[in-house]
Amino acid sequence: MRLFLITMVFAAALMVQAQTPDQHDDHHAGMTRRGDQAMGFSHEKTTHHFRLYKDGGAIEVSANQATDTDSRDMIRMHLAHIAKMFAAGDFKAPMFIHGTNPPGTATMAQLRDKITYHYEDTPSGGRVRIASADPRAVDAIHKFLRFQIDEHKTGDSTDLQVKSANR
Repeated sequence: MRLFLITMVFAAALMVQAQTPDQHDDHHAGMTRRGDQAMGFSHEKTTHHFRLYKDGGAIEVSANQATDTDSRDMIRMHLAHIAKMFAAGDFKAPMFIHGTNPPGTATMAQLRDKITYHYEDTPSGGRVRIASADPRAVDAIHKFLRFQIDEHKTGDSTDLQVKSANR
């Protein structure tokens, strides 16, 4: 009987482990679908990057094709809006997109007066530069951006990059 129970527990563990990639794929597909809806542009036609700097980091999105001005323009509109929302402590968009409250956002909302969000156009999209001199805020920004790197499967480095505090 004991051998039977051990075998059943082992088999159940294998089944749970086998389901994990599918569940992760389902989660990513849902995140992508909600993201396309919330952002107004396709993940398939654009590329996301998340950068970590000593004083914070950046969200960068670009259209994959230089001729895709529709995606470029939607990226610019979305990121400019995101910079304003985040500066006001509003993180509803990432919560909707990811189906969870991303790590760091509660602290970022709490310390919003100590964080700056600067939007700028890039040739094929836009960038939101997020910076702070407050160590707690910087830690929260890094948690948020590392979560984004993992969720969007960008392959971006989770290590700090050399970048000036000005941008």
